[in-house]
Amino acid sequence: MVCKDHPTFRERSMKLGLSFPQTEIGTDPVVIRDYLQMAEELGYDFVSLVDHVLGEEAPRGASFAGKYTRDYMFHEVMVLMGFAAACTSRIGLATAVMILPQRQSVLVAKQAAEVDVLSSGRLRLGVGLGWNRIEYDGLDMDFTNRASRFSEQIAVMRQLWSERVVAFDGEFHKFESAGLNPPPVQRPIPVWVGAMKEPAVRRAARIADGWFMFPRQHPSEEAAAMISTFRQAAAEAGREPDDVGINATVFANQGAGAEEWRDVMEEWRTMGATEFTFRTAESDLPTPEAHIKAIRDMAELR
Repeated sequence: MVCKDHPTFRERSMKLGLSFPQTEIGTDPVVIRDYLQMAEELGYDFVSLVDHVLGEEAPRGASFAGKYTRDYMFHEVMVLMGFAAACTSRIGLATAVMILPQRQSVLVAKQAAEVDVLSSGRLRLGVGLGWNRIEYDGLDMDFTNRASRFSEQIAVMRQLWSERVVAFDGEFHKFESAGLNPPPVQRPIPVWVGAMKEPAVRRAARIADGWFMFPRQHPSEEAAAMISTFRQAAAEAGREPDDVGINATVFANQGAGAEEWRDVMEEWRTMGATEFTFRTAESDLPTPEAHIKAIRDMAELR
């Protein structure tokens, strides 16, 4: 067990955020507003929003696909982000993660710039490849080449956020003399990448401002090895590994309460995590009030 008098995570300048409980919060806008404002009042550094557009009746693919059937509710991530920006004034806002290749890059750049403007520069865009082919089919995007398009999409968005006028001639994007107005406050908006397999982790190390680790991963030898791979890949790309963030997730059902959550975070910290996301969804919490109690308990660790 970790000593109870060790320095707090704020003293170490380590951020602590929340994963918005998309599938369990419900549809009452007052409840959603109250949750977001409570997160801000409790001093959390950011709230992250999960992204899914479609759910199959019997989803295929990933081992955790059963959590993403048609019966599980997901608010549309960018509309919800605009609502969150209006409800709050200080807390950071992140997608964790938006499935980028199933969307048009320029439209995402426009939406992200608008959220950044309306939130006074509080957006962090977390993006990933996704695994659910039905979403790609429904959005008329190619599932098979999503990895090869991904890096170029990020390059397109960064240029549009940073430059007044952009001419881009890539493999998947071609346009001349065009720009976004209004531009974002942050130029460019930080882009973090969600990745769980080694090729994707290495890609994140090369191009991302930070890495959202696979949230269902526990602090383990396997996780430590992947963090080592990430840092090595960053160095090989000519980057300073300490400058690239690493986000690890702690679930509310990982232990009996705040002290055990602290221990899990300490394990992640010693492995190299630079910030944490506290996730109350999928933790057997029956009501929005139970989610609120959990985030209050976690906030006491600050």
